Amino acid sequence: MGGHEAFSQLVGEFYRGVAEDPELRAMYPEEDLGPAQDRLRMFLEQYWGGPSTYQEQRGHPRLRMRHMPFAVTPSMRDRWLHHMMSAADTLALEPQLDATLRDYLTRAAFSLVNSEEGQAAPQDR
Repeated sequence: MGGHEAFSQLVGEFYRGVAEDPELRAMYPEEDLGPAQDRLRMFLEQYWGGPSTYQEQRGHPRLRMRHMPFAVTPSMRDRWLHHMMSAADTLALEPQLDATLRDYLTRAAFSLVNSEEGQAAPQDR
């Protein structure tokens, strides 16, 4: 997938979009997006066969569990995907790798939806 440099670029571009998206930005409680950026980069590197730094520092990814505190609605999923796909557009991956990455990101985003529009996050219900 391009290694550390590609994932750093992908995640950096993604979080530039998040920073300019008030609704999506509100899902990130930290004032500085840097720690979230580091976590996502480490997760993606590990998922795609790189170092296991994410698991060493944070434990098993448990993506659904880690996202349960947030109301991930279909519109929030779509906002996330918009910024992530825009970030993927900046990578120079060969077509097969690009398609594989985009497929994974799309499936992951759809799997994290846990609320309908206008509902509280699951732990708030």
